[in-house]
Amino acid sequence: MDVAAGWHFACAVREGDGAIECWGTSGLGRNVLDYGQADPPEGEFSAVSAGYLHACGLRASGEIACWGRASFGRTNAPEGIFTQVSSGTTHSCAVRESGAVECWGMNNYGQSNPPPGTFTQVSAGAWHSCSLRENGTVECWGDDEYDQSNAPPGRYLAISAGTRHSCALSATSTSCWGRRDERPLEAIVPPPTGVVTDVPSSGEGGTTPGTGTPTPTPTPTTFTAVSAGGFHACALRSTGTLDCWGLNTQGQIAAQTGAFTAIGAGETHTCGLRGTGAIECWGNSGNDRLDAPSGSFASISIGALHGCALDSAGAATCWGANAQNRATPPSGTFTAISAGGTHTCGLRSTGAIECWGRNSDGQAAAQTGTFTAVSTGRLHSCGLRTSGAIHCWGSNNNGQTAAQTGTFTAVEAGSLHTCGRRSSGAVVCWGESGTTSVRSGSYSAVSSGTSFSCGLKTDGTVACWGYNANGQAPQTRSP
Repeated sequence: MDVAAGWHFACAVREGDGAIECWGTSGLGRNVLDYGQADPPEGEFSAVSAGYLHACGLRASGEIACWGRASFGRTNAPEGIFTQVSSGTTHSCAVRESGAVECWGMNNYGQSNPPPGTFTQVSAGAWHSCSLRENGTVECWGDDEYDQSNAPPGRYLAISAGTRHSCALSATSTSCWGRRDERPLEAIVPPPTGVVTDVPSSGEGGTTPGTGTPTPTPTPTTFTAVSAGGFHACALRSTGTLDCWGLNTQGQIAAQTGAFTAIGAGETHTCGLRGTGAIECWGNSGNDRLDAPSGSFASISIGALHGCALDSAGAATCWGANAQNRATPPSGTFTAISAGGTHTCGLRSTGAIECWGRNSDGQAAAQTGTFTAVSTGRLHSCGLRTSGAIHCWGSNNNGQTAAQTGTFTAVEAGSLHTCGRRSSGAVVCWGESGTTSVRSGSYSAVSSGTSFSCGLKTDGTVACWGYNANGQAPQTRSP
């Protein structure tokens, strides 16, 4: 029997008749998006792979059938005969009878552009994919923000691509590479020693055997995230602890002790997300901006005077200043949310952007097209299109909405400027004078505040640029 676990659902191939049976999508007492991912087609199958909101099965004939959420073409399986299939977050990949790999669905990071050649296995992750060549070497492609596509040398038997990491199984050991800090450090379990027979992936990142990278020994403490606020900034260490610097007139850099999984800097306050999903805030208490809601949340975004959070189902909750209803989100679910100066924008699961709050300069105006990310500034907003192009709207008094051309993997709107990160790791900024001279280096993330920005370098250090009267933009900062 073949079994695969996706995001809040699972599927299995029955012995005997080869029928697929799925279950889930509404467990854990939460509202989980139901796109029919637990309603497989009839017929005889030899294998099944469950992704984020879709699944694919390999029929006994070698043909592929996919079901569930169809956006980005993730269920539009190609015709032909295949030997294996893998479902990722918003794309899928399969190995043809000839050994060639073919992928379909979202391709914003190149995760659906496999290399040429012949392979024996493929694994579709969140935003990257990995495949095993006939000679046992691993090749990965797509998002490489945390080196999850930087496959190590060696000969392997199986691979598995996860969300921001990968793992591979050799004849004697398991190797993993990519991001190690998705949870507090104490929750991370290193690869086992000895002989292992399979390396399953994490459901959301694909469910077929294997995808790896080696990190057999603990790595030194690094920064894993950074957030630039009004005139201060905070960074998250790989241990989960915080480091804040800059202006402290309201106690905004008096970081709380203990481990966090996310951080957000506002104008004169800061909020962090605990491993339990609880939100804690400190600094200026005006406008109830420190009165974060109780409960468990998956992500946070902190604006100037208000904040917003998404729970695991994608429902939005906001708190703090609510003039022009900036802290009153619409109903429904989102995949991302961004709290700005006096408005908020959210990304729907369809790729549509919806904004609310003050619209004095068109910063909350409805936009057309599909996007993969959204970011709000003081009086402008920007989105990353599925093509990788950046589109901005709202106030342009400093050129902050005059987006640079080319393709990007991330966008970050500051007060009067905007920055984008290219797939090469280069950061480009435009808008307010004095904010666009990016310090050299390769970056995995960038955050823009009031007249300054900070970037997370691929070596785990932070570099900042722009206005530095309060020490908020140091040339470099180490954990």
